[in-house]
Amino acid sequence: MEQTKPLPQKLFISTVLENKDELEEKYEKCYASLQSLVSGLSEKEAQNALNAAVCKDKVHEELSLGLLYAILTEPERAPRWYRDLTLVTRDGLAHVLASLTHLVMERYLRLTDRARSQLLWLVREMIRASVANVDSLCWSLQRHAAGGDVSPRNLVLVEALLDLYTENRAWLDKFPLLTAAAAYTFLRLIEDHFSPSLAALRQREVTFVVTLLRERFSDCLAIGRDLVRLLQNVARIPEVEQLWKDILLNPRSLCPTFTGVLQLLQSRTSRRFLQSRLTPDMERKLVFLTSQVRFGYHKRYQEWFQRQYLATPESQSLRCDLIRFIVGVIHPTNELLCSDIIPRWAVIGWLLTTCTSVVTASNTKLALFYDWLFFDSDKDNIMNIEPAILVMNNSMRSHPAVTATLLDFLCRIVPNFYPALAEKVRAGIYASLRQILDKRVLPSLFPLFDNPKLDGELRAMVHDVFREFCLPPSSEGIGSERSLYSVSRRAWIQPGVKLEEPGVNVKDESATVTDQDTNHDDAVDGDGPTAPGSVQHSSEPTFSDDDEDPQGSSSAPVLTPATVLSRTHAPRLHSLDEEDDDDIPLAKVRLKEKPTADSDADADIIQQLDGDFRLAVESLHTETDNEARCQAMERLVQLIVQEDDIDSETTAVLGQCLAVVLKEQFEGTVFPEEVNDENIEDSIGKPLFVLLRNLIQLPEDDSRRLPLLAVLAELAPQAQRVGYLLLYFLKACKLNDGKASVYKDFCQTMDKKLEDCLLEDLRLCQEEDVRLLVWLLPEVYAQFPAVAVGNAQLLQLVVSAVDALQLQELVCHILQGRLVMFRHDGFRALLSASLSWETFEQYCLWQLVAAHGIPVDYILPILPRLEFTRHAEALTSILLMLKQERPTEELLRVILSREVRGGDMFVVSALRCWCREHEELLCRLVAQLLTPVGGTNSSPGKRKRGGGNQQPGGKPSPSSGTPPVEQVLGHLDHLRQSCKQNGCRLYGSEVVQRALLQAQSQCSDPQRKRFSDLFALAEVEELEPRGRRGGGGGGGRKPRGKGRQATRPSDSSEDSSEEEEVVKPKQAKKRKKTNPVGSDSD
Repeated sequence: MEQTKPLPQKLFISTVLENKDELEEKYEKCYASLQSLVSGLSEKEAQNALNAAVCKDKVHEELSLGLLYAILTEPERAPRWYRDLTLVTRDGLAHVLASLTHLVMERYLRLTDRARSQLLWLVREMIRASVANVDSLCWSLQRHAAGGDVSPRNLVLVEALLDLYTENRAWLDKFPLLTAAAAYTFLRLIEDHFSPSLAALRQREVTFVVTLLRERFSDCLAIGRDLVRLLQNVARIPEVEQLWKDILLNPRSLCPTFTGVLQLLQSRTSRRFLQSRLTPDMERKLVFLTSQVRFGYHKRYQEWFQRQYLATPESQSLRCDLIRFIVGVIHPTNELLCSDIIPRWAVIGWLLTTCTSVVTASNTKLALFYDWLFFDSDKDNIMNIEPAILVMNNSMRSHPAVTATLLDFLCRIVPNFYPALAEKVRAGIYASLRQILDKRVLPSLFPLFDNPKLDGELRAMVHDVFREFCLPPSSEGIGSERSLYSVSRRAWIQPGVKLEEPGVNVKDESATVTDQDTNHDDAVDGDGPTAPGSVQHSSEPTFSDDDEDPQGSSSAPVLTPATVLSRTHAPRLHSLDEEDDDDIPLAKVRLKEKPTADSDADADIIQQLDGDFRLAVESLHTETDNEARCQAMERLVQLIVQEDDIDSETTAVLGQCLAVVLKEQFEGTVFPEEVNDENIEDSIGKPLFVLLRNLIQLPEDDSRRLPLLAVLAELAPQAQRVGYLLLYFLKACKLNDGKASVYKDFCQTMDKKLEDCLLEDLRLCQEEDVRLLVWLLPEVYAQFPAVAVGNAQLLQLVVSAVDALQLQELVCHILQGRLVMFRHDGFRALLSASLSWETFEQYCLWQLVAAHGIPVDYILPILPRLEFTRHAEALTSILLMLKQERPTEELLRVILSREVRGGDMFVVSALRCWCREHEELLCRLVAQLLTPVGGTNSSPGKRKRGGGNQQPGGKPSPSSGTPPVEQVLGHLDHLRQSCKQNGCRLYGSEVVQRALLQAQSQCSDPQRKRFSDLFALAEVEELEPRGRRGGGGGGGRKPRGKGRQATRPSDSSEDSSEEEEVVKPKQAKKRKKTNPVGSDSD
């Protein structure tokens, strides 16, 4: 019967039109075998059965696959299946890893969302268990984090991988190749996540990548020159910009063996990194296109690829990855070069001509020529530079605009890529062109560089840059070349000479990339025509699209190589004759002190001011000495406060001007590394703080504060640091009066609520300098208690950023009475809000709770609704607080109000702890809860009155606040089960025994049956000890009714008789048990 049970959720997405493939049937068969083996067994029995079965031949692999299938399809039982898998494995999970890798590489796109989530869970568990070779699985998995894809499913995978690497950073550092691949992957993905909705994800990626590059730069050097290319694309991000400064100006701070950016640029990027940025499915399609599709029949395949992967605006950035893959990984064999299969240059030409983004168009050209810039014939491969020259040569006839834009780019890249290395770039391109001629990729460059189809200005520029290659060949040379020239591409291949490099064999559709990264094939030498043919067919081949290239006019735009996508989320289209200002050469990343364009813009803003205001701002702008600038700021402030009627337009322009001229004060850190009075005083000796000092020194009712506040409010949107710099100055200046009012007036001037403004400023401070945030907190809570004390958002902002040392500093402030972060009365709401925080954040909160000395009474109301599976942090901390308390009736009522659950040990732990320290008191309180009003008194009247307040079944009235007797019994029974090994003295107490017996008399039959072992324990404990003490019952066992009468004290005989009428005689069988503590009828 068990085998007929339906299978769990499907592993693969399928439709009614699709049949199951062999792999899916294999997994389901293995899962069915697993179920037939363990169905109906307990966990221990199932483990024994699995261990017995796994010893048989071929059963190990079958059970491993069955358990893997169960883990991927049954999330709720996955921990058990994984535990069983680790117990039965005989090969260190090698077979499971191989199967997972195959699933990821071949079937990942067909996996259900549930299976994908479980796959990531399983990878995380194997990393925690230090399973060997998980890094290879992570490499395969991260290939599916596709570039140019911002769909929800792709973003889920990206975030999951980011969480995985962040949480297991120590593990990641053990694998240099995976570390470099992770940095390369997420650096590439940052480029796609510039949408405002993805700002949080982008910031996490930036933090991860920059940290990885700074801490493991020696590992990341293996990436080679493409690391520089990707860093250029995101150079305007502040963290990356700072990294660029270190790379260019202080390279040894990153790695002792790193000599500078030239070292990276001269290192060719391994195929494995280029391949890693295409999903396996993309790779298979591209390899099929370049190895199986005949030229002339390729259009429908390209259109399908376009619809599948290049249809969205975000996907345009994928073109660079595709071109780098084609150039660096797909190296055709001689057989393919001689065939009519579509050549690489045609595919690249299609990618160039169908590009719709100006920014991406520049990036694709850079990707195509990137290996040219620092080409070294001894290290680099001619196959990496061959596609670019063939695209230019073969496009001249049908697409001259493509050739023109590529030649224009090649000419301009020499001086503009990085002026400091302009001669190196020129030498690299010259070496590429010489290699092209030496290997006879083209017989001569003169027909290309001096073609009449090119614009005259472009031809002049080409002649000027590449003078050596623009000379016409001699007549003898022409004749000799014509003897080699043929209308067939086969004429250019010398028999027996192979041009491919060990790597992708494009004849193999699976495109398995080997790990060999030799720089050059030794077979490529000699003087004969050994390069792939480039002769045009008699019927000229064309690209799939017949439209004119949008950049194809003779006046091609000025293109620079280092495209930085600062506005990817809102790209600006340029006309053909307009310079693309988004293209920033690499050198300008370093030379950003005062660019000419910025200086002109600054001057234009300042010119909007008149008279003394303009002179003061110009003086502030042109002065370089800090003291002179402070004096200039003082003059400007005096002009502002002395102006009788300054209008809003003037204050707006002043705010813009100050944002420009004080720009350096809004960059870097203001808080000193070593905190002392002298350093703090030095840190506020800047022009901005002159303005703030004048503002603070003016009385609250002085109208002259208003224009200064207006200027500050205009400055804030353009220099967001102003808010927390004002808070910093308020504490640093050591003024006692007027601090809070200045900041409140500042918020009011900006039409913002104080709470919102404070949170916004402190959040920015937290992102930029956590040390400063911690230093500011005592002042913030002291000056703004109404909005800060008990503010859950502010508190989470703090605990999410502090480290252990900073947390200790906060605790010290609290213990010294200098910091109050929350009060008793509002703590319940704060605690409720904290339940969704991260684990570390919650533990930090409870450390602060302990420092504040919050009484446990304020925490109790939330206790019954805490779930032990979801709120472990809060329950653990509350349990430690209860350990320090004496049990009281109120405490016990709240604790026992928690729902009885099998795995929840909270109540049991608290009761056992109190039983060791306060046994007598606990027994009395438990008895009172079992007999709510009468307690342990033996007076029949009192017990009857107490019973009058109870509802049928032992439940208290709603007004009493006491947990139902059935719930109390449930907790006591749970305690009994946990005491089987060590015992518990609670049940030996006379008052507890009597209370249990009274509760038994008031229970219904189902309740008596449910708690029969607990009641039996009370009966035995009640009979035997009292018989030894000489009670009235004698030493032997008697029938139930008589025995009970004999053991009851004389003053309770009336109650005993009443209880006997209720209790049924069949319960007497319980007495025959010899060890009631260990019994469990359930």
